[in-house]
Amino acid sequence: MKQEFNIIAYSENNIGLLNRITIVFTRRKVNIESLTVSESALKGISKFTITVETTEEQVQKIVQQIEKQVEVLKAFYHTNEELISQEVALYKVSTDELTASNQIENLIRKYNARILEITKEYTVIEKTGHKDETQAFFEELNQFKVLQFIRSGKIAITRSPIER
Repeated sequence: MKQEFNIIAYSENNIGLLNRITIVFTRRKVNIESLTVSESALKGISKFTITVETTEEQVQKIVQQIEKQVEVLKAFYHTNEELISQEVALYKVSTDELTASNQIENLIRKYNARILEITKEYTVIEKTGHKDETQAFFEELNQFKVLQFIRSGKIAITRSPIER
């Protein structure tokens, strides 16, 4: 049965590794839903957080293939329940729409979002949360014609006391 899994891999920061990791997914015909790479708590070590929708059997094979990359130190997979995660979304709306009524302001409060920048032409709003929260905010805000919208990849840490 397909479900959402989050693969976390720790590696040295080497040129071409991201390409080799994504090829693992391409060969197995698994789409990457979200991909985030950043430095980890360990100096010189990068942390990949990759979200996919597949079977547990398939994700186990993918993790094994990722670990075969020379620069990869260790890789794990987790369900959403095993992680604490967030995404960041940015929304650009017309400042005229914002000032025309208090409806956008009410939505910002309802969704616990915040305004990052206001110019004469546009206002940029930020919402941090899970994908369903940032999407719900987008759908309600879009009645005011969202000019631009972008959502980051998932960032996550494990609930277990040991980082893995």
